[in-house]
Amino acid sequence: MSDERGPWYLVTGLILGAALGLVYAWLIAPHTYADTSPASLQLEFKDQYRAMVALAYLADGNFLRAQARLELLKDEDSIQVLNEQAQRSLSEGAAPRESQALGLLAVALGQGGPPTSSVPLTQALALTSTPTENPQPSPTASPTVPSPDPLTPTAPTNTPVAVGTQSPAISRTLRSTGTPLPTRTPTPTLGAPFVLKDQTFICDPNLDGPLLIVLAESTTGQPLSGVEAIVNWEGGEDHFFSCLNPELGLGYADFAMTPGVVYSLRLADGGQPISDLTPAECETPRGERYWGAWQLLFTRP
Repeated sequence: MSDERGPWYLVTGLILGAALGLVYAWLIAPHTYADTSPASLQLEFKDQYRAMVALAYLADGNFLRAQARLELLKDEDSIQVLNEQAQRSLSEGAAPRESQALGLLAVALGQGGPPTSSVPLTQALALTSTPTENPQPSPTASPTVPSPDPLTPTAPTNTPVAVGTQSPAISRTLRSTGTPLPTRTPTPTLGAPFVLKDQTFICDPNLDGPLLIVLAESTTGQPLSGVEAIVNWEGGEDHFFSCLNPELGLGYADFAMTPGVVYSLRLADGGQPISDLTPAECETPRGERYWGAWQLLFTRP
């Protein structure tokens, strides 16, 4: 007697078995994860983890503990990841304290330890508005004025003007300053919180490529952190913030320019846009060329 059921009963059995297995695994006895590595977290939860580590470091100043916690994420470059997250948190409207904590932790990692200062980390954020008594030497101290140097930039042909003194918010000691394009003195709009105080073209072989440097300060000369700058070019826009490189000054921010591209810049808090900013080259006495930087100093009236 032949079996006329065919293979369909096998297919039906497989389907019923798979369905019962899914019900058991998802509803009856679902698998729970416990004590997993932070490296297995989703990107969103990794960001929350870094933020909590940075805020804890800001509160207790325990660098070794913060470093050990970050190593559990197994990031390829923790410094870059922290800086990028600080940028994102500012652009997404997160609390400035969180962004600054991420930036300070990135600086500490880059230096191999916390900054040598008697000022507690929890008071570092107050330095942007209230000067401290007996301040400790910091990267924001005024640099030595460079001696005259035959270095001159190859900048767009315009009438040269005198070069202004470099702002004290930059810790680099520049070898020379170049001849900038005519300084733009904008007429601020009514109620604008920032105005352009100085525009300088800088020649320094130690700079990393063509840069657009923004310095933000109060009328008393105190650097201001968390200031958002918006740079535009044909077909693109980017946002960057001060205090993401605290070792260069709490009011310091920079943007890497692309040769051949013309940029315009404005601060998110208002004010007249600065246009026609394009990378320019400098030249050593031996004829070697390198990229210079535009430095824009904004002050809050």
